[in-house]
Amino acid sequence: MIEEIRIDDLGVIGRAHVRLGPGLTVLTGETGAGKTMVLTALSLLLGGRADPATVRTGARSAAVEGRVVLGDGAPALERAREAGAEVDDDGSLVVLRTVTAATDDAPGRSRAFLGGRSVPQGVLAEIAEELVTVHGQADQVRLRSPARQRAALDAFAGPEHQAVLAEHRAAWTERSRVQAELDDLVARAQERAREAELLRLGLAEVERVDPQPGEDVALAAEAERLGNAEDLRAAAAGAHAALVGDDDTAGEAVAATLLVEDARRRLEHVGEHDPALAGLATRVAEAGYLLADVAAELAAYVQDLQADPARLDAVQRRRAELATLTRSYGEDVAAVLRWAEESSARLLDLEGGEERIAALRERRDSLDARLRDLAATITAARSAAAGTLADAVSAELAGLAMAGARLVVDVRPADEHAAHGADQVEMLLVPHAGAPARPLGKGASGGELSRVMLALEVALATAEGSAAPGTFVFDEVDAGVGGRAATEIGRRLAQLATGTQVLVVTHLAQVAAFADRHLVVTKSTADGVDVVTESDVREVDGEERVRELARMLSGQDSETARAHASELLARSVGR
Repeated sequence: MIEEIRIDDLGVIGRAHVRLGPGLTVLTGETGAGKTMVLTALSLLLGGRADPATVRTGARSAAVEGRVVLGDGAPALERAREAGAEVDDDGSLVVLRTVTAATDDAPGRSRAFLGGRSVPQGVLAEIAEELVTVHGQADQVRLRSPARQRAALDAFAGPEHQAVLAEHRAAWTERSRVQAELDDLVARAQERAREAELLRLGLAEVERVDPQPGEDVALAAEAERLGNAEDLRAAAAGAHAALVGDDDTAGEAVAATLLVEDARRRLEHVGEHDPALAGLATRVAEAGYLLADVAAELAAYVQDLQADPARLDAVQRRRAELATLTRSYGEDVAAVLRWAEESSARLLDLEGGEERIAALRERRDSLDARLRDLAATITAARSAAAGTLADAVSAELAGLAMAGARLVVDVRPADEHAAHGADQVEMLLVPHAGAPARPLGKGASGGELSRVMLALEVALATAEGSAAPGTFVFDEVDAGVGGRAATEIGRRLAQLATGTQVLVVTHLAQVAAFADRHLVVTKSTADGVDVVTESDVREVDGEERVRELARMLSGQDSETARAHASELLARSVGR
């Protein structure tokens, strides 16, 4: 239930405080007085779209604050707590919405607060779905839509039916995904076949050459060595001779190992007289050992290194084979091997295309069967609920000055199976006995639509297992209605309000007379500008209410109008 709404700088409203309560509350006032802005404020609190143009001229921002009361265990209460909102001990929750005016430098912005915590606008909309149902003249137009009529029947059919519908929608979504993937596989079958053939050729070439990890690097080093074998042998032999000497160098130079050996002996000879020289003698000895080792390795290198033109030719041919692969499949052997591994996996996927197509077709057929079963269940539930809903609405219409009128809810096979099932739902109105049933979208007047919508809402709210919201808001639901029909609408709204909070914006005194609380919006002028202030939204009672009803009846405050207004009030007391 909504307890109160505070509005600052919204449209013509400078500042207003609207106190609400249980039962039926009506909001009346002259055209243009600001009733629409009250509903706009309510829409903002309920997570509606914010329009910076609604900020009052000259103000930097508008603000709407409301207090709602949530019942213990209500899903909306749990959702508010999940969002971090602070809820009072009595279950009341403060909702705040601000809207900044647009400027040349920046567009207007909106912010939402729930229980002192900043939240996305969508959170307010989620909570509002369970708290409030809003109906305006636009809803009468939407009631002509077959989709809205089907949604109303589904809501009336109950939570079990809604669960089956949700399962059907999920299966429909999955079926659409499977079909899309299947269509893609079939459409790309030739392309996949061409790709698979190219991969097979490439993998066969790689398999024939059989490159080994690091082979290209090893072969490059070997080719370099074999191509310069003579230079390498000469350098190694010369280095060996410099270290240990040979017959060719005898008499020309002293071998390095001999010189080092001579230095070692000299130092060791006097080392006992000075530890420093003894240490140096040890290090010279180590250098001698190292030179001897290097000389031995050089000798072995010269012994093993032979010019081998046949091996060099084989290496060059192998490198040419590897180069053919790297030109096509990677910059080096490592890249070629990666390509082969990835291509093998891709080829398996491509070759499994037919199996995948078969599996998808099997899955699609299974989903089709499941959808047919679910659709049959949905059709049965809709057909059963259609008669009950038609009877309930027809009974309501009889109490809304449409005696003899009845609603027909027609459920028939649709041209195509869709996400909502395989049915086409249409509501038809028989306006009076003997008249043909005509679609709401074609044969119902605005006044009749107003009453059908009210009757439908009452039927939905009172259906077994329904989760009726705590608040109903009707914006001129009585449009196009007058006389006795208006009186009956007022009576039915009052009856609906016995179990829930109902807020009605109306121009009809016959409806306003049934209210438990009557709020009047007037407009003042300050500095030549229209404005609604705190004193301009007030609850009227007693003689003030009689005068307001008289104004609504005749447009003037006359004795005759007052008498009529008093009579209306007296008749409405008993309801």
